[in-house]
Amino acid sequence: MVSTKKDPVLAVFSLSGGNDFMNTVIPFTNPLYRDYRPTLAVPEDQVIPINDDLAFHPAMAPLKKYWDEGKMAIILGIGYPHPSLSHFRSMDIWATCEPDELGLVGWLGSVIQELDPKAENVLTGVNFGRGLPRSLAKDGVPVASVGDLSNYGLLTDIEEEDQRAEALDVFGRMYAPAIGRGAVNDYIRRTGIEALKGADILSTAPGMYSSTVEYGSSAIGGYLKDMVQVHNADFGTRVLFTTAPYNIFDTHANQAVGHSNLLQDISSNIDCFFADLRENQISDNVLLFFYSEFGRRAMDNGSGTDHGSGGVAFVIGEHVKGGLYGEYPSLELGKLEEGGNLLHNVDFRSAYSTILDRWMGLDAKSIVGGSFEMLDFL
Repeated sequence: MVSTKKDPVLAVFSLSGGNDFMNTVIPFTNPLYRDYRPTLAVPEDQVIPINDDLAFHPAMAPLKKYWDEGKMAIILGIGYPHPSLSHFRSMDIWATCEPDELGLVGWLGSVIQELDPKAENVLTGVNFGRGLPRSLAKDGVPVASVGDLSNYGLLTDIEEEDQRAEALDVFGRMYAPAIGRGAVNDYIRRTGIEALKGADILSTAPGMYSSTVEYGSSAIGGYLKDMVQVHNADFGTRVLFTTAPYNIFDTHANQAVGHSNLLQDISSNIDCFFADLRENQISDNVLLFFYSEFGRRAMDNGSGTDHGSGGVAFVIGEHVKGGLYGEYPSLELGKLEEGGNLLHNVDFRSAYSTILDRWMGLDAKSIVGGSFEMLDFL
């Protein structure tokens, strides 16, 4: 298996459900922020300023060091034209780069195929979680999925067969409406079953790993720890993907406590992820990109926030040029979209294009469906 100790590796983390941009990167000096959010505005004496106008939510304290080091890029107002406020549709658009029609090819599936055109390594791309996310799906591209790396290889034959059957059933239900049950079955036979071959290899990763870093007990902490173990094992994996548990950022109600807990969970575990990479001296060739399929509305609803549009994405890595990219969307009433949504000002395909071109060394145009303005975070 080809070593990737020097090759660039991309880790992608989806915050599913629509993370609240305005309470993640807070326009704390703008009076409209508090006017719009009488219930949810974070007190000014609690925020963590990153410049004179913007601040992190206090629960993001573990990530402030990466901003101070100049290794965190924040992409403000990220989205796409004519945004969908449906979780499923918006996730599909981010996954396939097809905002105008139903796409079937995942952008990361295309990346994996570009990196390994003959599908010689079933571990070129690995998903951490159940099933196969659409971002990774492409005909002929095997992708292994890891639910819990510590249990890999420890199941009985019956348990293992049940787990595989469940994974294939989930996969089938995801894709049958889009491409037909027969096509799904063919796709599973060609790629899904082949990808399961990676399990025997992956099961050896924990034995090669040691660390003093203590991750949180959530599923997110487990997935990020497993990412480090797989990267450390040097299986030739170039794409690592995970997503927060199903729509967990969909904070329509009781957001103040719930969103704070979520930001604390992801921030502390991402900090652990990089601390772990650094402790094992394997951080130099890893780039982490994390995002949500949309943001939330500017005004709170008395307890939470409803689906919005313009959002925020983050890029962290040893070679990232830290800073703010894009402009914070205007909060003025006349400049909000219908319903009180923040306008997007950076197309997510610009972020993808920058990562693919300047980090992965690939021609982004065919993957993202055209030419998009590059950002300067790499």
